[in-house]
Amino acid sequence: MQTNFTPEQLSDPGIARANEILRACVHCGFCTATCPTYAVLGDELDSPRGRIYLIKDMLENDRPADEKIVKHLDRCLSCLACMTTCPSGVHYMHLIDHARAHVEKTYKRPLMDRLLRWTLARIIPYPGRFRVALLGAKIGKPFRHLLPDPRLKAMLEMAPKRIPPVSRSDDAQVFPAQGERKMRVALMTGCAQKALDTDINDATIRLLTRLGCDVVVAKGAGCCGALTHHMGKEAESHSAAAKNIRAWMAEVQGEGLEAIVINTSGCGTTVKDYGHMFRNDPLAKEAKLVSGLAKDVSEVLLQLEIPRTEQTLRVAYHAACSLQHGQQIKTAPKDLLKKAGFEVVEPKDSHLCCGSAGTYNLLQPEISQELKARKVATLAAKAPDVVAAGNIGCIMQIGSGMDVPVVHTVELLDWATGGPKPSKMISNLS
Repeated sequence: MQTNFTPEQLSDPGIARANEILRACVHCGFCTATCPTYAVLGDELDSPRGRIYLIKDMLENDRPADEKIVKHLDRCLSCLACMTTCPSGVHYMHLIDHARAHVEKTYKRPLMDRLLRWTLARIIPYPGRFRVALLGAKIGKPFRHLLPDPRLKAMLEMAPKRIPPVSRSDDAQVFPAQGERKMRVALMTGCAQKALDTDINDATIRLLTRLGCDVVVAKGAGCCGALTHHMGKEAESHSAAAKNIRAWMAEVQGEGLEAIVINTSGCGTTVKDYGHMFRNDPLAKEAKLVSGLAKDVSEVLLQLEIPRTEQTLRVAYHAACSLQHGQQIKTAPKDLLKKAGFEVVEPKDSHLCCGSAGTYNLLQPEISQELKARKVATLAAKAPDVVAAGNIGCIMQIGSGMDVPVVHTVELLDWATGGPKPSKMISNLS
């Protein structure tokens, strides 16, 4: 794609990177075939190619975002299926992230939009606040039909039936390996996951220590910054990321780390991009090192000895977009489940998003619900005993529409290797 940025514009590192990405695009349109919003809405401007044209026009002309641009950019899930499909290697993620930051700086949203986004950014990344909000949503859920805005209804719908008690495993500490130590790793415990489903981190710690890892929960680490990053709130997202970088670097410079384990793939995609996010920052060297150490839990488990067991369960594997497209991890979770003895099946159109996508299901509930219905239908068609996924957002989204339990992959692997049966599977059978 031909671009016409001025030398002055290209002196800005963000514009220079956008220029590189735009020039890589050859207008082929392969991305439209795998874009969930284009499949649902059928509008070229709701495809990656259409959004690229809008972003190019906005940035080249150095003009503020307008209502039209914001509408179509907001509808993007950032599922990154387009990056998997693109034959030209267009790095759409960096382009849409830059465009969202530009929107945040130049466009004044309607009052309700600003309030909703401010509220989400001030609550979800903070587990304590999020727990209180979930409790409030649970109380208000029976009255959701009285609310005029579908986004407010979606926020009440988000409340789970049960809010788990705080897990002390999420406190800063070290869990020693059982038997011979093979690795020393840090576990990113995250933010929303600590309020929504504490079983995931508990299972991860049990599994990793059983397989010979010292597991460190680093003091000062917390939210990865993804939620605010995808809202274009650069200062807030970089602040959260910087805290993690400093916390993990303290461990690297102390007893050392072989990996930073992340069991929420949406977070993993962001942490692996810290090197890019901080490329012009004093923390650039440390951020690049942290990005290099960041591994999805499935990547680390492949390096360890998962014992083979005999299971009788049929597991439908849901591939989270942030894992299969953002991190290009496609087979590791399935291979691990098969090695543990499970029968693994995949739904039709497994490349398509479930509609969760961070806060997307709260800010774009209509599109999200249609994508959720498609995903639930394709998973149910496989007649599974349980659904496994690697991202808390997907687990919550799909779980609210399935008749079978939806659990994290590590919960099944933990159970297969000597841990407790996942609690959702017990409650589902009772």
